Amino acid sequence: MRWSTRGKYLKIVMTACTLAGCGARSRPVATAAKNSGEALSPATPSVLLIGTSLTAGYGLDPHDAWATRIQEKVDSARLGFRVINAGVSGESSADALHRIDWLLSQGAPAVVIVETGANDALRGAPVDSIRTNLDSTLSRLDQRQPRPVIIVAGMEALPNLGRQYGEAFRGIFPAEARAHHDRYLPFLLDGVAGIPALNQGDGIHPNATGSRRVAENVWQLLEPILDSLHRMRHDSL
Repeated sequence: MRWSTRGKYLKIVMTACTLAGCGARSRPVATAAKNSGEALSPATPSVLLIGTSLTAGYGLDPHDAWATRIQEKVDSARLGFRVINAGVSGESSADALHRIDWLLSQGAPAVVIVETGANDALRGAPVDSIRTNLDSTLSRLDQRQPRPVIIVAGMEALPNLGRQYGEAFRGIFPAEARAHHDRYLPFLLDGVAGIPALNQGDGIHPNATGSRRVAENVWQLLEPILDSLHRMRHDSL
């Protein structure tokens, strides 16, 4: 799935960038997705989501954010993880790097999903700087003991930036995942981006239905990881 090449869509996307604050970073927050099952203890292992407005659930009721949908799936499968949504609207890859230490100081996540770079691409930031920021963020995560399982979410650049930029940007994410021996999710918005019925009026942020599709994309990779960790944790008790 690739971003739409239609001129109208590009115009909508750039308008959405302005409305969502793509050029300005929001106040950092890290909140747990609402748990639909029994209360979780502070010792409950967590899944930390680091991302932009696409992860934060911009324009959605918190219940409809894909982070909450993932929590519901976790609860339904009785895997016993707490999903922490630390997405921030407008965040760049440099912003993510700057707050990674603070986020990690709040606890020791079992799994970390890193979704970054979309706002950099909207501003046409140099690919090398995005790669460096992501590499440094993943290096900080590598240093954690115990080291969490890390998932790098892939992203696409808009076609108005040119084919060369788009290919270089797309290549950042699988390359960094390989370099750090991390898991790779090819495209967070696969099956959602560019489809009007699955996006809000701004044309870029998933609506409630699109958010469910994003959750499915993530869950296909995340479920076996959590299941394995759950079994290991259970066997060690």
